[in-house]
Amino acid sequence: MSRILLSVNLGRAAAAAKTDAPGGLTGIDKRPTEGPVAVRAPGPKGIGGSGLDGDAIGDLRHHGGDDQAVYAYAREDLDQWAAELDRPLTNGVFGENLTTSGLDVNDVRVGERWRIGDTLLLEATTPRIPCATFADWLGERGWVKRFAAEAMPGSYFRVLRPGVVQAGDRIEVTHRPEHEVSVAFVFRALLGEPELRPRIAAAGSALPADLYAKARVWADKGAPEPRDD
Repeated sequence: MSRILLSVNLGRAAAAAKTDAPGGLTGIDKRPTEGPVAVRAPGPKGIGGSGLDGDAIGDLRHHGGDDQAVYAYAREDLDQWAAELDRPLTNGVFGENLTTSGLDVNDVRVGERWRIGDTLLLEATTPRIPCATFADWLGERGWVKRFAAEAMPGSYFRVLRPGVVQAGDRIEVTHRPEHEVSVAFVFRALLGEPELRPRIAAAGSALPADLYAKARVWADKGAPEPRDD
């Protein structure tokens, strides 16, 4: 199966009913755009926003920055959610910058590298953690818990080499680490399976610095004792 970029999705800042962002703005309403889009490292979290030119992020404290420069989600997973929710889901509706085809984005390992188009090189960092803004945007009751239970979070990427991308570009996996730590593994460890946390450290410095520091502490302490309930 071909690994391709189905769409590049950009969002404009708009008012949100539920958000912690100063000014109450969000850029979660991302829609496919025609033509090439430049992608680069945006700068540190809290200062840098999206890695895609023309893409808005409302809450810089929790979103954007170098380790969350680009968010990718698979069309296959959108289709699964569309069937479960019994509603159409367009590319970009989950707030993803890149909608892909032919890749299991949840099985992407932290530190895995993708080349998209001629020059762009990305490196996977962390899963997407659901928030109140996401739930409010979709309008689905109990959405945060439901999204967490399915463990199909999609992946954030940092930009190792800037480039220009557009719909139809091929995606090439240029490096896949040997460790077991996929973005779905990290997601499960953070949201419901704490016994997995000591193993996150195997991903090393490919993790964002704050998460790597926590992972090293968890690794030193070992896995928690199982609960007898």
